[in-house]
Amino acid sequence: MVTLKTKPVQKSAKILGLGAARPDVVVTNDDVCQWIDSSDEWIRSRTGINTRRRADADTSAFDLAVEAAREALDSSGVTAEQIDGVIVSTVSHPYATPSMAAKLADEIGVTPAPAYDISAACAGYCYGIAQADSLVRAGTARNVLVVGVEKLSDFIDNSERSISFLLGDGAGAVVIGASDEPGIGPTVWGSDGSKWETINMTHSMLELRNRDWVNNPVEEGEKVWPTLYQDGPTVFRWAAWEMAKIAQQALDEAGLEAEDLGAFIPHQANMRIIDQMIKTLKLPENVVVARDIADSGNTSAASIPLATHRLLQENPELSGRPALQIGFGAGLVYAAQVVILP
Repeated sequence: MVTLKTKPVQKSAKILGLGAARPDVVVTNDDVCQWIDSSDEWIRSRTGINTRRRADADTSAFDLAVEAAREALDSSGVTAEQIDGVIVSTVSHPYATPSMAAKLADEIGVTPAPAYDISAACAGYCYGIAQADSLVRAGTARNVLVVGVEKLSDFIDNSERSISFLLGDGAGAVVIGASDEPGIGPTVWGSDGSKWETINMTHSMLELRNRDWVNNPVEEGEKVWPTLYQDGPTVFRWAAWEMAKIAQQALDEAGLEAEDLGAFIPHQANMRIIDQMIKTLKLPENVVVARDIADSGNTSAASIPLATHRLLQENPELSGRPALQIGFGAGLVYAAQVVILP
């Protein structure tokens, strides 16, 4: 009988270090109201957003990913040579192939580590955490770099009212490595493709490619570049009530009660969704809630690591405490887990 040799299995994994990149351009609600018929008061009351960060034309999503990744490596104490995998979650990489992860791996000096992208929108970072946790615990990798990055400003029509005014740019990154004690709880994740069209794009690249540009030229004011839109009311109802159930499941899977948490870090989609989830989960007042959306907007895959980065800057005493995080978005997809904050 032939017996295969396998790598030693690790008991647990944890977040070793964290990094972030925030663009310099601050877009206020008054700026947004130049493009849509709205007001600062309406946007604040409906979304909780005061400003959002957006990258300038010379800054790409890749540039943001590099900045966040380098800080994560520095803060983790892990060298580039010790990284055995790179996972990038993004929906705004301008190339279907090759992956941003492969280019990032080369840029930060972790080649020949395996590298790949995840397209899971606002749940993508939590998807990446789940995969990195499994890779480390299985012994497939010693350390894995997970990056959530978006330059959503490349894919919005500023005059579109359903989602454009919500969105911002940024990147967050973590290094996941082996741990003697559990630092990442079981992931509760899934999808609901029946609501696939609720967060979507105005065109597919196939539609644009097949267009007869000679007999059907672009008319004045016509939008042909694929941009984002959403069915806001449907998404709000799904996120505000259904996702609280997923968050509770993740808490249960980790064997914790709400009062055991140090922090709650939901996807930064809408302040009203966050407030509703807090009520449904019955979180105690001493649990610190991430509200990065107020100044950063909705940054999709980058929102949870960005919010975590700010949370630890403002509340360093949370280091070592458990935090419940949940991402949810286009697909519709979702993922939640409890992590120990680095």
